[in-house]
Amino acid sequence: MDYRSIITVEPGKRGGKPCIRGLRITVYDVLDFLAAGMSHEQILKEYPYLTETDIRACLAYAADRERRLAVAG
Repeated sequence: MDYRSIITVEPGKRGGKPCIRGLRITVYDVLDFLAAGMSHEQILKEYPYLTETDIRACLAYAADRERRLAVAG
């Protein structure tokens, strides 16, 4: 998945953390929800402005970042 059109970074928003489509919800927020055991359906119900594609973009972003850290290390 090409997450680059979904995950945005703006210096003045949420401390420059990666956010979803310029919104104030971060990749970390979504990953934390998933790690806490929330299903995709629960996240989408709680945050109706998010989409399934947004959640998958967060996962793809995290996987890509991990891959880049592993190569650099």
